[in-house]
Order: sequence, then structure tokens, then C-alpha cells
Amino acid sequence: MTPLQAFTPIVFLVLMLACSVYLFGPDSSYGANQIALILATCIAALVARRSGISWQQAQEGIVHGIGVGLGPTLILLSVGMLIGTWILCGTVPAMIYYGVQILDPGIFYAASAVICAIVAVSIGSSWTVAGTLGIGLMGIAGSFDLSPAITAGAIISGAYFGDKLSPMSDTTNLASAATGVDLFDHIRHMLWTTIPSFAITLLIFALIGSPAGATPEQIQRLQQSLSSEFSIGLHLLLPLVLMLWLVFKRFPALPSIVISALAGALFAVIFQPEQVQKLAGDSSSLAAGFVLLKGVWIALFDGYQSNSGNEFLDALLSKGGMSSMLNTVWLIISALGFGGVLERTGILAYLLGLALRGVKSVGSLIVTTVFTCIGTNILAADQFIAVALPGRMFRDAYTDKDLSRLNLSRTLEDSATLTSALIPWNTCGAYMSATLGVATLSYAPYAFFNLLCPLIAILYGFLHFALKPAAYDLQAGAAVTEP
Repeated sequence: MTPLQAFTPIVFLVLMLACSVYLFGPDSSYGANQIALILATCIAALVARRSGISWQQAQEGIVHGIGVGLGPTLILLSVGMLIGTWILCGTVPAMIYYGVQILDPGIFYAASAVICAIVAVSIGSSWTVAGTLGIGLMGIAGSFDLSPAITAGAIISGAYFGDKLSPMSDTTNLASAATGVDLFDHIRHMLWTTIPSFAITLLIFALIGSPAGATPEQIQRLQQSLSSEFSIGLHLLLPLVLMLWLVFKRFPALPSIVISALAGALFAVIFQPEQVQKLAGDSSSLAAGFVLLKGVWIALFDGYQSNSGNEFLDALLSKGGMSSMLNTVWLIISALGFGGVLERTGILAYLLGLALRGVKSVGSLIVTTVFTCIGTNILAADQFIAVALPGRMFRDAYTDKDLSRLNLSRTLEDSATLTSALIPWNTCGAYMSATLGVATLSYAPYAFFNLLCPLIAILYGFLHFALKPAAYDLQAGAAVTEP
């Protein structure tokens, strides 16, 4: 592999994506970026042939890369189901109805981040928090006439704070395993970067405030509109409680979401039969039971369509269904295929090796780790690859600099885990955008926690602050094992 061969598909992709954004602007993620990724995948495979790698081997890499993302893709589709039935059954409207009573618009952004952080620590999943509480908070923000981009940034900041510090988090366990350190030592060491970053984040959200929020009269009118379209009650929050309970009990994510979506469908039939019949459309030839079945079935695959006559409410509640996630699935498949061929053909490993050549000091090692993880997130489009690959490759480099591997595991989380949500074609960025209904590049500037953690990690590296020496690994008895 030569530098020219390794960089050709990367340069081609960057140029294609730049052209895509120039031609299509915010709509580039609705097809144009996917074409750029597919063409870049083909270029990478052609370049690899010059290194003796056959098309069959490159194709195996593409298939393997896509296979890595099938689990998240299924979760994404099931979240579409959940959104559709939770709106139809009144769970999301009830979250909005009661949320506007409880949350003060003046502290809404900071409060949203704190709420999401607490729940994410409890259940260990930023995706679940965004797909449940996040949906409700986005609706409440719309009710208050607040910025959807800032709200999404607050939700993601809180969700990733909790995910990062939870022992139940996939990435937290992966970072610990990839570097061979104790899980709880890893979590404790992350507090040095995580707590200051989140404290600054909350301060920024508090300073931003929301003085232009909706008036009490506007909120009252919204509540009246919700009450006229749905039968509102606290009992409608039970599907949310069920979802959080299932995840807290370590039930797998996919069946938890599907069960919660079906619970929403059942609640819709029991508590909102008129809305179910309305969604089913003209079904005069069907028996009553089949009309209800048709209505919830439509909500599962095509989401809910509000026709209240209230333009704002209709825009707020017309969403969900598996079909709403298909463009995001297209983006994820295209991006993971590109990442897969880079990994299988050795291009990604070659680029990571080049990154290590410039390491001269502890500070430069931390900088290199951070930007390698970000680069892997961009190229491989998956946070798990961005944690695992640099985690394996940088372990010896940290030992050579007399640093504990806890410093590496923390930096992996500070960079790979957190920046994954800021890249439009990464599985996390695509998921957050599709679930919250805000373009990734729109909310990214406001995901302050995700932006601050890598910067603080770099600062600590140059200051030699909060860095454990290599001797700690021997004292802790940390075994160097292959994940």
C-alpha cells in the first residue's frame, strides 16, 4: 500500500461530498451523499486491486461492514414503529401536554440535558433516551417555540453524558475491553474529562436561555388542541415507563423497543379508537376489529398523520413509522460499505499507522488518538469500529510513553464515542437526525458536551494533568488481552 493508493478513495470521497453539499445543500443527505459513498467504495475496491486484493475480497469487506450495522439498523426501524404508535396512542401528546406544565422555558435546554443524562446513566443507552424522552422533549420545545437544533444538542449532550458513564453502555464496555482495563477504573478515570465538560455545557445552556419562548396563552391553546384530538391522561405515559423498565432490566434493545411499540398500539386501540379509525381511512367494508388493526398497522409502517386543522400541531405530530427511517437506512448502508472496504483492504490500518509516525510527546499522542478516532468515525461510519481499531493499535504507544492504558480508554470515549453523533453518515449521527427530526449539521454546533470532551482531553495531554502512569496498570493487575 502506497500513500497515493491509500489517500485516493479518501480524497475522492471528500471532493464528492463537498460537491454534494454545494449542489444540494441541506438536502444532500437525502440521496446525494449516498451516491458519493457508493462511488467512493468502488474507487477503494479498484485501488485495492493494485495491491493484489481481489474484488471478491473487497466485496467481502463491504458485506462485513454492512453486517456490523444491521443491528443498529433494525433498532432504527423499530424506533420508527415506536414513534408512530406512541403518537397514535397519546403517549407523545401526553408527554408534551404535561411537559409544558412542568418545564420552565427559561431553563428548558439545561433541564433537558440533565433529564436525559440521569436516564441515560440508569439505562446505558443514548439511542433509547433520544428515541423516547428525546421525542417528547422535541415536541415540548416546539410547543414553547424554542430552537429544535439547540434542543437536539441538549438532548444529545445529556444522553451521551449518561451513556459514557454507565456500566451498562456498549461503548463503555468496548473501550474497557479494547484496552484491557477494568471497567469501573475506566469509568472513574473518565470523570476527569466528563464532569468539567458537562458542567460547562449546562452553564452554556443556562446562559443561552430561551426568552423568546411561547406565552402562557399559546401553551394553553396547544393543550386545548391536544385535548381535543386525544384523550389525555397520565396513564398514557405507561408505555414510556415500560420501555425504561425493560432497558433498565438489561432486556435487549430491539425487543424492548418492539414490545413498547406494540404496547403503544394496544393503548391506541383501547384509549384512542377514534384516532385509530381516522388513520385507517375509508374502511367501511371491514369489520370494526379489522379497522382498528388496519389503523395501528399503518402507524407501525407509515407513522401518524395529524389532520386537526391546527397547522403547528399537525406538523408536530405527523411523523413516525418504519418508512420514515428508510432514507437513513440507505445512508447507513452506503457509509458502512465504504468503511468495510477500507478495513478489509488494509487502507484504514495503513492510515492509522501513518498517524502514529508523527507522535513525539504525550500531548501529540493524545491529539493523534483524538483525531484518529474522529477520522475513523468519518471513514468507517461506525462508533464501535472507531473505538475498537484505535484501541488495539494505540495500546503499545501509550505504554512506550509511560502512560496507563486508562488514558487511552478515556480518550477513546472522549473522541470516538462522542463525535459519532456529529457526523451525518455515521450510524449515530444518522440515527439522532432521523429520530429527533433535526439535520446532524444543524444540531452539531449545539452538542456542546460532545464538542468539549475531545478538547479537554487534548488540554490534559499537553498539561500532563489527570494522566495515570503505566505503573498503575501493574498495580491494578490489568491484563493485556485481545478483545
